[in-house]
Amino acid sequence: MIITRAPLRITFGGGGTDLPSYYKKFGGQLIAAAIDKYIYIALHKIFPDEFIIKYSQYERVANASEIKHPIIRETLLSHKVDKKLEIASMADIPDGTGLGSSSSFTVALLKAIAFYQRENILTESLAEEACDIEINRLGEPIGKQDQYIAAFGGITCFTFNKDDSVDIQPLKLSQSTIDSLHDDLLLFFTGYSRSASSVLKEQKAKSEVLDKEMLDNLHFTKELGVQSKVALEAGDLNKFADLMNVHWDNKKKRSANMSKSAIDNAYNVARDNGAIGGKLIGAGAGGFLMFYTKNHTPLRQAMAKLNLEEVRFGYDFEGAKVVST
Repeated sequence: MIITRAPLRITFGGGGTDLPSYYKKFGGQLIAAAIDKYIYIALHKIFPDEFIIKYSQYERVANASEIKHPIIRETLLSHKVDKKLEIASMADIPDGTGLGSSSSFTVALLKAIAFYQRENILTESLAEEACDIEINRLGEPIGKQDQYIAAFGGITCFTFNKDDSVDIQPLKLSQSTIDSLHDDLLLFFTGYSRSASSVLKEQKAKSEVLDKEMLDNLHFTKELGVQSKVALEAGDLNKFADLMNVHWDNKKKRSANMSKSAIDNAYNVARDNGAIGGKLIGAGAGGFLMFYTKNHTPLRQAMAKLNLEEVRFGYDFEGAKVVST
């Protein structure tokens, strides 16, 4: 049995500028951090001449083209994978929560298939193939950060160039900054799940027709990502926290559906109880709120009163990997 894993992620700045509808015209840049929460894929050779697929559903089919799960289907078809194979997936955190789970799933699956077929795949090729499956083959209106951070791991700045190339630059952080990002960044689940594709369709459509308001918003978002990188590498975490607030205020302007009253209320309560800065992680409309604070206890107590569950996390600096064979 082959078992692979790929990390989920949080975005520190510049999110949204990784969509092709934007970066192919203007170039994009963002900072993402891989966390120690994972999507796992298990591959197992079986005797029956068929595919057995196990995720939130169960499939047993004669041919890869009959598989209902779109990512698994397209991955197996693109690699001409032989039958007599069982594939199962597991997740530390469910999908639809803004941490890039679909792309982590794709990256982990591709890593497993490459090992199964005895192919040596470069990390950048792994990320780019995941992008090709999700964006090109399946037509999802999503960006490229999730695939790249799942493949590479770390706390990383990605520059998405107009020619589709990607520059990868790990942030130069002191150990004290990394420790503070571990201790003082807190994640709370809002209770709302959603599809990133449905949220991002509006951004994609407006960017494609060069809507001035949307483009101005994304230009400013990219600049906020640049400023966040400078603040983090300088160890100025209060400045980074302030930029989180500006990010969230700016992000909400992209769509009337970006937030919910309950999310806005939780954000305001957090700011009143020790959060220096905060924002919603992911495409919007649900998922996790992330806060930077030095006053952990009052913030945790305030969120608990709102029934927002905390997920404690560390950082992953390995990226996608084979964990068992």
